[in-house]
Amino acid sequence: MLDDKKTSFFQKVFDVVSLIPYGKVTSYGAIAKYLGSAKSARLVGWAMNASIKANKIIPAHRVVNRNGLLTGKHHFSGENMMQQLLENEGIPIINDQIQNFDKYYWDPNKNLL
Repeated sequence: MLDDKKTSFFQKVFDVVSLIPYGKVTSYGAIAKYLGSAKSARLVGWAMNASIKANKIIPAHRVVNRNGLLTGKHHFSGENMMQQLLENEGIPIINDQIQNFDKYYWDPNKNLL
């Protein structure tokens, strides 16, 4: 069972991820930095893993690593589900990496002032 502090952090992560626009992605680290915990990118990843059990739909497929790699893809049902969801939003992916990453990158630190 998660302690209250971790549960609260996860909810904050879910809230930020829910604001990522369709057709955009952000990174685990950018979310952690936005939440004032710059060294907690891994904890953001754990939150994304836990998002399946959230009471609302969380677009976890829009969170990738800082280089645009689909490092969380193995947590989605189906072998290429994360890639398919992103491609459905118009984001090109080759070899598990978002192409033209800067074009699709959404930074909560700049966009959620």
